[in-house]
Amino acid sequence: MEEKPKEIKKTQLTDEKIKSNTMAVVWPAVAESLFVGLVGMIDTMMVGNLGPAAIAAVGLTAQPKFIGLAIFMSFNSAVASVVARRYGERSRDDANNILVNGMVLVCILTAIISFLYVKFSYGIVKFMQGDEITTALASDYLKIIMGGLIFSTGTFFINACQRGIGNTKITFKTNLVSNVINVILNYLLIEGHLGFPRLEIKGAAIATVIGSAAGFVMALCSVLKKGGFLYLFTHVKIGFYPKTVSSLSKVGTSALAEQACMRFGFLIFTLTVSSLGTNSFAANQIGMNISMISFSFGDGMSSAVLALVGRSMGEKDVDLAKKYIKCCLKIGRTATIFTSIIFFFFGRQLFLMFTDEPEVLSYAVFISAVLGLTTILQIPAMVFAGALRGAGDAMFIAVTSLVCIGLIRSFFSWFLTYPMGLGLYGAWMGFFTDQAMRFVLNYTRFRKGRWERISL
Repeated sequence: MEEKPKEIKKTQLTDEKIKSNTMAVVWPAVAESLFVGLVGMIDTMMVGNLGPAAIAAVGLTAQPKFIGLAIFMSFNSAVASVVARRYGERSRDDANNILVNGMVLVCILTAIISFLYVKFSYGIVKFMQGDEITTALASDYLKIIMGGLIFSTGTFFINACQRGIGNTKITFKTNLVSNVINVILNYLLIEGHLGFPRLEIKGAAIATVIGSAAGFVMALCSVLKKGGFLYLFTHVKIGFYPKTVSSLSKVGTSALAEQACMRFGFLIFTLTVSSLGTNSFAANQIGMNISMISFSFGDGMSSAVLALVGRSMGEKDVDLAKKYIKCCLKIGRTATIFTSIIFFFFGRQLFLMFTDEPEVLSYAVFISAVLGLTTILQIPAMVFAGALRGAGDAMFIAVTSLVCIGLIRSFFSWFLTYPMGLGLYGAWMGFFTDQAMRFVLNYTRFRKGRWERISL
């Protein structure tokens, strides 16, 4: 990745304007991330009445699903970063070249992955080492979810482009509508209310797909306005511009490596826990769902700071980028205090929203305490990660993911769970170790300032 000295501009924006600009991007991004996280959380919560096996079944599909999405998530990360740069440079044609050709690529890849997951859903879930009942339920759920994958991947891609130009409001709206529809249909289809058929876990999957379809329609409409910076039917050639290919490759290969490392680590963690039995795995799944509260704050702020830093770097205003990062960290501290209090004092109540199974609830206080400690480090770590991605230093984040998730979390979770005999408690200690190391590495990298000299 090319590095060269840059002229350091001093921003003319007031602190109040910077705060206003930051909040305009941050709050919809955080809300969007919360709603994305709520999809799996709502499904888990609403199938909770069907018993621990149903909760575990939804949990078994999580990592296979995200492995299938990994290439899209890495591509979207690169797209958001590069579109943010082009927006800062006021290069509308380049941005629309990414939008048009990226959409074609997403459709092709989605068709291939959907076919493979639908055809081999049972074998994929069987690999996760659940029992026969849980595996059968998970297979039905995964087949439906991945059969309707185009609605999710299409929405994620368009929203990534919109985040790049700072238009996080549309991404918030699409996810709000998607989740509202999902909740309503979950109520109607899981247990068969108001005359609808009782489809149980299949009903949860169908509700998710229909909700995603509604969100996709909204996202698509947002790029069909001729006057907008992003316009799907603009007259650009089919095929990425050489400059676009170079920029996407620089960030995209790093993002793909990051996703590969993350998914490997998460998969090993899930396999470690799934062998502990249905109730332990159900408790782990509930804990992971609850962790979405803090993760969503961090992920939303990471997306926001990526757009703000990318735009500022496109304008060659490093000083402005630093001020946006500082502002996001201040907001992050507030989010950290809020979420930590929830985890420390209301952990058991959160678990009760999913199940009243005594064995599952026995893990509630410990897992919630770990999440409370983790949040203190997780949110600022994700802000630093977003800033580094926005500046183009995505390869470092990939290496961090390999070290922390792929190696540290995998090893410590396994070691503490089995050789040390701590069971699920040990797995969650490994989870905390990973998060702590990511904070240390991301913070150290940011402080060194290499990101200030990266060109895309």
